Amino acid sequence: MPERVYLDWNATTPLRPEARQAMAAAWDLTGNPSSVHTEGRQARRLVEDARAAVAAAVAARPQDVVFSSGGTEANAMALTPGLRRGTGQPVTRLLLSAIEHASVLAGGRFAAEAVGAIKVSGAGVVDLDHLRRLLADGPPALVSVMAANNETGVLQAVAEIAQIVHEAGGLLHVDAIQALGKIPLDINVMQADLLTLSAHKIGGPKGVGALVLTGSVQGLEPLVRGGGQEQGRRAGTENVAGIAAFGAAAKVALAELPASAERLGVLRQRLEQGLQQTPGMIVFSGDAPRLPNTTLFTVPGMRAETAVIGFDLGGIAVSSGSACSSGKVQPSHVLEAMGYGKDIAQGAVRLSLGWSTSLADIESALEAWRKLADALLRGRRNTA
Repeated sequence: MPERVYLDWNATTPLRPEARQAMAAAWDLTGNPSSVHTEGRQARRLVEDARAAVAAAVAARPQDVVFSSGGTEANAMALTPGLRRGTGQPVTRLLLSAIEHASVLAGGRFAAEAVGAIKVSGAGVVDLDHLRRLLADGPPALVSVMAANNETGVLQAVAEIAQIVHEAGGLLHVDAIQALGKIPLDINVMQADLLTLSAHKIGGPKGVGALVLTGSVQGLEPLVRGGGQEQGRRAGTENVAGIAAFGAAAKVALAELPASAERLGVLRQRLEQGLQQTPGMIVFSGDAPRLPNTTLFTVPGMRAETAVIGFDLGGIAVSSGSACSSGKVQPSHVLEAMGYGKDIAQGAVRLSLGWSTSLADIESALEAWRKLADALLRGRRNTA
């Protein structure tokens, strides 16, 4: 049986060997990281080493990293009414871009009537003028904008957005889950007040994430209450093995940049050159700044589930976009927000690359696509 090709790295990544080793070492420890005896201090050391590694990956301070059960919990924790910068006014409303991940679109702990949507362009870029109007039309707001979209890969002008938000007295939360490990991240350069991350997007295990705050952020209320873990910001005994693996993966991901981004950009260019040989091909956001590893495409009339199954039968793992809908193939809310109708939005297929993706993998994917495209075109001719 031919070896399968995995091109769904934005959904999740394989576990890095370094992360696996870190988990195995943590499993051999007995102590609770909150205990003061030797065994507890050994576990605590693993957690704090990982905290420092995750902080370094985004140029933050270790004490500003709060570990969570994943990116979804980290986003929910970040979206808190009452947050403020220093002695500034607390935020009472939430503004989020229309292309955010489902865990942000849910609004966290804000009431539904306190949440507003920021428009995006046809390329999936946040409309800064609309953001300015929304900020001017009400009290201080928490603004949530993802650094990189999980479907299109589009990058946002986070530092410019932060300046606009701060001038209006608000705070900026950046979902950097897809950006981590793919492009350099610096919370200070981005001027983000809160940043969320996830381990399994960079070769760590599933079920571990982090919220990173700048020192000026005040008013964070725990989402999970109980003990005083994570400096009182997230109760519950820490997932020592998962956190240790997150730290190990963060170290490797940081060390590989920017060489990995350059290599993936070359592979994506070859992929898109091959895809665009098909008449009518649409590569979404092709002219916008994007992650180097992400391609979202369609051909009018194509159904995403048909293409995903066809790729799968050809030995290629791809997706229809976000992997947060329990396997359901639905029209992309991201593409609909960008102005595409459901007939296009329901046909989008995402290919995303990672550190083990090779040129041979790209050629295999293109060969599988050519067979699918031929079948699609034959079907059109037969129904014409």
